[in-house]
Amino acid sequence: MNHLTPEEEAIIVHKGTEAPFRGEYDKFYKDGIYVCKRCDTPLFSSKTKFDAGCGWPAFDDHIPGSVTQITDSDGYRTEIVCATCNAHLGYVFTGEQMTEKNTRHCVNSISIKFIPAEVLLSFII
Repeated sequence: MNHLTPEEEAIIVHKGTEAPFRGEYDKFYKDGIYVCKRCDTPLFSSKTKFDAGCGWPAFDDHIPGSVTQITDSDGYRTEIVCATCNAHLGYVFTGEQMTEKNTRHCVNSISIKFIPAEVLLSFII
């Protein structure tokens, strides 16, 4: 597990939410993948990222097997967590008609870390 700052721990461990429009990945569009800040599990491809206008990074899909969905006790929202370490990522919403997949993974920037495509390629070559 990676070391977390107190702010990261408040969101990732204690299921907080960062302020909208302030996270570093809200308006960030580069080629690569997003991994869990806590354990480095690959979670989302930049190819699935879109601008939902909600103030948080939005993805219409996750890497298969990387995210677990948990219905909140109120039954209205569905939390998403890292399938490896249970880090709180945010929430998933369906039926909004924003993409063909009709899904929006609304993720706290502080819960993820971006790995550029060129760094990934250096591991393959």
